[in-house]
Amino acid sequence: MKTIKLFSFIALAAMITSCSSVKVVADMDKTVDFSKYETYSFLGWQEDSDKIMNDFDEKRLRDAFISEFEARGMKAVPENGDMAVTLFIVVDKKTSTTAYSNYYGGGYGGYGGYHRYGGGWGYGSGTTTYSESDYLEGTLVMDVFDNTSMDQIWQGIAKTTIVEDPAKRERSIPAKVAALMKKFPVQPK
Repeated sequence: MKTIKLFSFIALAAMITSCSSVKVVADMDKTVDFSKYETYSFLGWQEDSDKIMNDFDEKRLRDAFISEFEARGMKAVPENGDMAVTLFIVVDKKTSTTAYSNYYGGGYGGYGGYHRYGGGWGYGSGTTTYSESDYLEGTLVMDVFDNTSMDQIWQGIAKTTIVEDPAKRERSIPAKVAALMKKFPVQPK
């Protein structure tokens, strides 16, 4: 799998934007009381992974996360929040293979088989057609740390197929972020 960096936000935009479903997995430190966190600070993008996005999509993504945290009663602060949040994006080039098979078969009464002259099973033919298509799969990783201890307390990972249509990104980014945040231990109020 090759990680490719794209000119514009196709990676995240499509990842978070596509009409396709998003697969979300999350893990957390079960000993942490998440109700004590009231503020958070955004530490930035790990390994400058935001460079694959354009400014519009980066703002859409940030606004979607702010909205999700606000719905949970948490406020963004420029620094020294109770929690620290980082994001990371990876885009992989994938290939999908699809096979379609059909069978055109003779039926009872054809030549061959057990009986002659109309009494046996006939011969048939079948074909299988394969097609391959390339696509991009985007992965968004959100890491959350306790800002006092700097211990990681939560991680959410969202994977989806990237769609390049900018019009869909405006609607889809908030939906994909909401799907990721659905696994966050603090639910909307």
